[in-house]
Amino acid sequence: MPQDRRGPGTAEDWLSRAKGDLALAKAPLPEGAFYEDLCFHAHQAAEKAIKAVYLSCGYAFRYTHDLDELLDGLEQVGLVISRPLKDSIVLTSYAWEARYPGLGEPIAEAEYREAVDMAERVVQWAQEAIPS
Repeated sequence: MPQDRRGPGTAEDWLSRAKGDLALAKAPLPEGAFYEDLCFHAHQAAEKAIKAVYLSCGYAFRYTHDLDELLDGLEQVGLVISRPLKDSIVLTSYAWEARYPGLGEPIAEAEYREAVDMAERVVQWAQEAIPS
C-alpha cells in the first residue's frame, strides 16, 4: 500500500500525537459527555500510531481512517501484524460511525475500556517498532 506521497511530520511527531489521543481517550468521562467521544480518541491514537510506523519505515500512507487497510498495507510490505494488533481494526467504527446520533448503539463502559486497551496495544507496538 505504499503511496506516492509521504505524510507531513516525522514518525516521532505522529507517535507523539498518538500518545496525546490515547491520553484523551483515558481521561475520565466528563459530565454530559459520551463514551463514543472517548472511543474516537482511542481510534485516533491507533490510527496515528500505525501511520507513525509507515513513516519510520519510509512508506507513505493513504489518508484513511480504516485501520484494516492501514495494517494490510504494512503486511503487504513484509511487516508481521499479530492477531491482537489485527483485532484493533474494530476501532475503525469509532472514527465516524459512533460519533453521530442514530448510526450505532450507545457505547457502554465495558466496550469503551476494551477500545482503550486495544489502542494502548497499538501505540505500544508502534513505539517498539520505531527505532529511537
